[in-house]
Amino acid sequence: MNEKTIKKALISVFNKNGTQEIIKLLDKNKVEIYSTGGTYQYIINLGIKCTKIEDLTGFPEILSGRVKTLHPKVFGGILARSDNEQDTTELAHYQIPTFDLVMIDLYPFADTVAAASVNIEGISEEEIIEKIDIGGVAMLRAAAKNFNDILVISSKNQYKILEEILQKNTSTLSQRRNLALATFELTANYDKKIFEYFAEISNKTLRYGENPHQKASFSGNLEEIFSQLSGKELSYNNLLDVDAAVDLMADFDAKIPTVAILKHNNACGCATATSLHEAYKLAFAADTISAFGGVLIANQKIDLETAQAMDSLFFEILIAPDFDENALILLQNKKNRIILHQKENQQDIQPKTTFRTLLNGVISQEKDIKNETEKDLTFVTNKKPSSDEIKALLLANKLVKHSKSNAIILANSSQMLASGVGQTSRIDALKHAIEKALAFGMDLKGAVMASDAFFPFPDCVEIAYNAGIVAVIQPGGSIKDKDSIAFCDNNEISMVFTGVRHFKH
Repeated sequence: MNEKTIKKALISVFNKNGTQEIIKLLDKNKVEIYSTGGTYQYIINLGIKCTKIEDLTGFPEILSGRVKTLHPKVFGGILARSDNEQDTTELAHYQIPTFDLVMIDLYPFADTVAAASVNIEGISEEEIIEKIDIGGVAMLRAAAKNFNDILVISSKNQYKILEEILQKNTSTLSQRRNLALATFELTANYDKKIFEYFAEISNKTLRYGENPHQKASFSGNLEEIFSQLSGKELSYNNLLDVDAAVDLMADFDAKIPTVAILKHNNACGCATATSLHEAYKLAFAADTISAFGGVLIANQKIDLETAQAMDSLFFEILIAPDFDENALILLQNKKNRIILHQKENQQDIQPKTTFRTLLNGVISQEKDIKNETEKDLTFVTNKKPSSDEIKALLLANKLVKHSKSNAIILANSSQMLASGVGQTSRIDALKHAIEKALAFGMDLKGAVMASDAFFPFPDCVEIAYNAGIVAVIQPGGSIKDKDSIAFCDNNEISMVFTGVRHFKH
């Protein structure tokens, strides 16, 4: 069990409530106590012997108490390893005592910020900054790191645990490890609160959030990614759409002219062609209604012909890697239109992890950067897709990856024909996509279908077949995959599996 007896303790607490019984138990167990400032005086007032940290270090508290414990005689005693011969030799040489218990209550930074936010007692920024604990956090982390030898108490919520341990005055390795874990969680959250405070006061304030009644801000350096050539300031919703557009276009080959049109983070049109002008026309044709007020993105220089076609549409934002001079002059005629020059290699500096706040915390995940190619496809039906159909399947798969789930994309080899996104069932997503395609005069005979997740039943494949779809791409993985495959085989449809699901919530 690797039990450790507590012989020396270092105590420094901001809030003294609940510590009296612990201090008395330490004294009863003849534990030698070291402490700082107000905590030292509190212990002395209880009639219990205590050693000042400055008497140990031979150095007084300085800078109005900002520096009290940051000294080798403190941290040496916390970090020294009992089973390390060199550590033992150095401790003896420098006359450093080792600690068995470190009990710290950090300055109440978050509470001070919260009080300031409602203007209680006119709390100043200086007062907030002074509640950023330095030595306390450092001692906690050091003690947690050395959990093999040290019991660390980082919260008043652990006082009952400590009282129980002090009844025998020995701690087990399991107890020390668990309390170390709790300490690292506490210090991580403490640092997070400090970061959030500085981020908030350093953030760029946006006009508003998703809706006018919501405040919003942005923390980051957009200049690393874009040069804004014209237009009003980017809003919260603009930034969401720009992020979605950039992520989508990153999956396309920069050598092949491609244009996408997005609305509410989903592509409502996307196409590749031999020229950018043609790609724009095909992208716009997929949904001429949703394109109004949308975000346009191209992966090549905007020429005058393309700019002239785009200029007839009301859109919020245009993103491109470059602009012909005369094209830019034309596009800048509308003063509120946002024109963004996307810098090279911007993908290299974008985060690889995504974060989202929920409940009372934050979840994170790796960014979905998987971009399937032909070699990732598994052919599961008797009929194999043609080369044009494979091209169409890969195009549709790129688009469905960047569409809100449940999502279905219908496409040909160069053009998104329709989408069904954000639906509560895959059938609804497919039916919506088919209705849109027909509404905009798209011919689905010979088209392909992509799904962001597997088909639990063959019903979607049957509906698609009846609409003219000849090939399907999906992740696979349903216990009823064989039913969808059988329907395809019986009706001369080709189907490929990617093995990768692309949910986007």
